[in-house]
Amino acid sequence: MANRKNSNGGIIQRRALRIDQDVDHPLFMFTLTSDELLQVADISRISRDETGKLIGYQRADVRQHVQNIVDYLDSDSIIFPNSIILALSSSVKFKQSRGPSTDDGFAKAGTLEIQVPTGDGPKPAWIVDGQQRALALSKCKRRDFAIPVNAFIADEVDLQRDQFLRVNSSKPLPRGLITELLPEVSSNLPANLSAKKIPSAICDWLNHEKTSPFFGIIKRASTPNDKKSETVITDNSIVKMVEESLSQPSGCLFPYRNISTGETDFDGITSLLVVYWSAVREVFPEAWGKPPTKSRLMHGAGIRAMGRLMDRIMPVINLREKSAKADIIRELKLVAPICRWTSGRWEEMDNIKWNDISHSPRHTNILSNVLIRAYVQSKRSK
Repeated sequence: MANRKNSNGGIIQRRALRIDQDVDHPLFMFTLTSDELLQVADISRISRDETGKLIGYQRADVRQHVQNIVDYLDSDSIIFPNSIILALSSSVKFKQSRGPSTDDGFAKAGTLEIQVPTGDGPKPAWIVDGQQRALALSKCKRRDFAIPVNAFIADEVDLQRDQFLRVNSSKPLPRGLITELLPEVSSNLPANLSAKKIPSAICDWLNHEKTSPFFGIIKRASTPNDKKSETVITDNSIVKMVEESLSQPSGCLFPYRNISTGETDFDGITSLLVVYWSAVREVFPEAWGKPPTKSRLMHGAGIRAMGRLMDRIMPVINLREKSAKADIIRELKLVAPICRWTSGRWEEMDNIKWNDISHSPRHTNILSNVLIRAYVQSKRSK
């Protein structure tokens, strides 16, 4: 079928199958050439606008992976069965072919019309899955190579983001990218992702709320390159700390979530976290806000261990009292003498050097036990 774009734009017409799983979001199966794909489809990379709202949903380029695909595409004999998944604008039109044999009850045959934008106009499609393959196709020598495409109609970024997470849920996506996207997805998620949604939303709040001790220092997938030097804590460390306290009955955040109704006291959780971690910052000022290479308090093991200590300290603190922060500081000072966040050796950890503490479960557990044991013993001796 005739279709080619010129410098003034045009229409790509392609034979396609339409599958109506959802009347509002029909699915289409068709082909595009290497040239056509990036003429009509954008790669939506994750970032934030001036108000801090999350936009986009995809990871940065993986150069070596892309080059490996290019090398394969430029070889003599290739098969490219993996389809690109697109989210199409509602401006795309489908015309069903005439005749009884064009509809078998499951799929309808017809023609898909995609408007090619003129100049810098918005493109009518977004790549939901296949970002690296699309980039490789744009760099390979085979400009008219036909590639399989699966697409659905969706103008809403929320739906595109939801499908992106679902499609990639079994693939090695960066953990930071997943955790940052989760709070933005409003639909029901698989259990393994749904459990992380609230902790991720709390992490996002802590990073953007000016009253938070973590304001601006949590590294997320959307962090601009010029701001990365200011971010010292990985978001996954915060998410894991919150998730553990929320999910375990011994956690101080556990009472803030109603298991039977699914309701969560977001304000109560953030208030507790702000006052506790503000006290941590005050007790260990020399270790706060530094990269993990200079402070193990900002390291994943340090955040997780101090989070477990939080679960021991906070049940004895009355957050309604004006003295709450001072009371937490008093409790934290019980363990301060043994802490070696920026120099020295942890005597209670077989004399391990401060920066030899790793993010392994073993080191995280040992550090947690050392802090909690020191706290309990100090309380008993008072």
